[in-house]
Amino acid sequence: MTNPAVALPPDTGGRRWLAPGVRGIGAASFLADVGHEIPSALLPSLLTTTLGAPAAALGVIEGVSDALAGAARFGGGVLADDPARRRKVAVGGYTTTAVLGAAVAGATTVWQVAFLRAASWTARGLRVPARNALLADLVPASAYGRAYGFERMMDNLGAIFGPLLALGLVAWLGVQWAIGLSVIPGLLAAAAILYAIRRTPRPTARDKVPLKIRIRPLLSGSLGRLLASVSAFEAGNVAATLLILRATELLTPAHGDTGATTIALALYTAYNVAAAATSVPAGRLSDRLGTRGPVLVLAGGVAAFALSYGLFAGAGTGVAVLAVPFLLAGIGIGAVETAEHAAVAALAPKELRGSTFGLLATVQSLGNLAASAVAGVLWTAVSPTAAFGYLAAWMVIALAGLLSSARR
Repeated sequence: MTNPAVALPPDTGGRRWLAPGVRGIGAASFLADVGHEIPSALLPSLLTTTLGAPAAALGVIEGVSDALAGAARFGGGVLADDPARRRKVAVGGYTTTAVLGAAVAGATTVWQVAFLRAASWTARGLRVPARNALLADLVPASAYGRAYGFERMMDNLGAIFGPLLALGLVAWLGVQWAIGLSVIPGLLAAAAILYAIRRTPRPTARDKVPLKIRIRPLLSGSLGRLLASVSAFEAGNVAATLLILRATELLTPAHGDTGATTIALALYTAYNVAAAATSVPAGRLSDRLGTRGPVLVLAGGVAAFALSYGLFAGAGTGVAVLAVPFLLAGIGIGAVETAEHAAVAALAPKELRGSTFGLLATVQSLGNLAASAVAGVLWTAVSPTAAFGYLAAWMVIALAGLLSSARR
């Protein structure tokens, strides 16, 4: 029997959906992102300056880590189907990520950095489906949009604050100490997720789900159509580093290398601010539009990306001109990430919610890898215009699929 103290909060259309457990998960996302952005921002300096490794080592380490994180998300989804198991995976994932990420500070060889980074990102991948499934346990279906929007907002704020904190720590203590101290926000994130877990309904023996990989039930009906459209979107959802590169190349003739890099990073900060500012309003709109809300908001975010990539394909060299596609992409990712999670929470069978979030995370990871790789080849072999035209075409395909799903 569910403990009344941790029963789902009523949805009155006001702010009561923002229950303590939801705030706990939001805090965990913020703190965890701060904790992992510090070593991520300082890893290039540690490898090349401190350990004397070539730039290629960074690419290999990050590529392997991303691949392992993608695979771990799928496995973590299967584990998260069971309500009791998802609690352990969430706490263990946040704790392990924090400890292993900070342990990079003590590495004295490149292989040690590679091992610790890969293990940290594997743990990070495992925890993602568990966190998303836990959030669905905390709110009624009519508040999924707002809850996931809040979580995405906190995550994006962490992505803004983390690198700034890294700069301050490096100036004060140096690179290795800064990386080591990243364990503090990481462990606070683990404490925050534990706080949230204690406010979810306690699972009973009847809730137990056997450990089993089940894919076919996720690929049929409305959920299957949604995942097909999401796959098309992710195939064109390129890493934000390519947006920074495009801005840098366009700005260099007028502002020089240093000036162009500084302006491009400022535009990327504006992108993250736009994403954080969009997440909660997008979730609120998703809830207000009813059952089709998540799909319609997702379609709006994809349309913003299509416009952004179209502008990047033929962008001018003015700072104000480049700010428009950066802001559109930030608005797009804020709406898309919120709506993807809300739609999956609403459409997935409750007993397979973890697996569905795991499959979504895997599609996101593999799609981003494919989009960045193909766009990079087109950029080099043909032109940046061809690369962004290719990405925009995927956005149009995804948008068509989402609008068709909304009508059905």
